[in-house]
Amino acid sequence: MSEHLRRHIEKFTEINQEDFAGILAFFHPLELKKKENLLTEGKICRSNYFVVEGCLRMFFINDKGVEQTIQFAIENWWLADYASFEAQKPSEFYIQAVEKCEILAIDCQAQEEMLQAFPRMERYFRMVHQRAHAASQFRIRSLYDLSREELYYQFTKRHPEFVQRVPQYLLASFLGFTPEYLSEIRSKKLS
Repeated sequence: MSEHLRRHIEKFTEINQEDFAGILAFFHPLELKKKENLLTEGKICRSNYFVVEGCLRMFFINDKGVEQTIQFAIENWWLADYASFEAQKPSEFYIQAVEKCEILAIDCQAQEEMLQAFPRMERYFRMVHQRAHAASQFRIRSLYDLSREELYYQFTKRHPEFVQRVPQYLLASFLGFTPEYLSEIRSKKLS
């Protein structure tokens, strides 16, 4: 499980075996069943989650009682409600396993202690968050610029791994569609 994290860190910064062993000591492994919640609305997001295997999603329930997926995380991606995590205040989101998952979790205080002990990890998290922020900006622009159909095709081109793994109703939720509308788009492509 830890080799996934080590390889991911090494994409952004150098790390030796001794330092990695020290870094890993701040994490604890979790296994989740499909549809198991890591976080529910109103609870504090106490950990930052690195996905070793599986898929997570972050969502909220709107005022009509409909789940709106805002983010997914697959292998080698991080996920947390960062507003709740940083301020240690109640979350407005849920984090749930889309499929069986293996995760490495680091709680807020442990992460701060790790960053103090291993300053190189500041660079790692900065690079990871910059990429995530850029992806978020791209997604927001796409929501404004593209038609619903173009949005679907762009997403499937950029992230084909999701289309195969994520149930259609969750993909529709993420893209802001109804499952029925997503079915229409997909059937047009097949015609």
